[in-house]
Amino acid sequence: VQLQASGGGLVQAGGSLRLSCAASGRTESGYAMGWFRQAPGKEREFVSAISWGGSGIYYADSVKGRFTISRDNVKNMVYLQMNSLKPEDTAVYYCAAKRGPPSTFAYEYGYWGQGTQVTVSS
Repeated sequence: VQLQASGGGLVQAGGSLRLSCAASGRTESGYAMGWFRQAPGKEREFVSAISWGGSGIYYADSVKGRFTISRDNVKNMVYLQMNSLKPEDTAVYYCAAKRGPPSTFAYEYGYWGQGTQVTVSS
């Protein structure tokens, strides 16, 4: 599975961005998808995850109520709608895929995209 994340950019605090992740290769059913982020000098952290069917959705407490994850399995796409952005959301955002159920642990994901930079100015 190859993943390509896009949609990052520079936005003012309070603004919105929509990240996209395109999956290609062996995208048959069963893959959960996740979004993680890594700020300079910090460890990679979980942001959100979604099950193959979309019924299982998880968010980090820091983004709950502001971010929304979704997927379109026909288009092999996963999205992260980010609203009410804060300067502390500044990071490189990565999409990831794993077989089986979603997880909040990065080490459980076997496939990673290249990351897209999100910068939120105050």
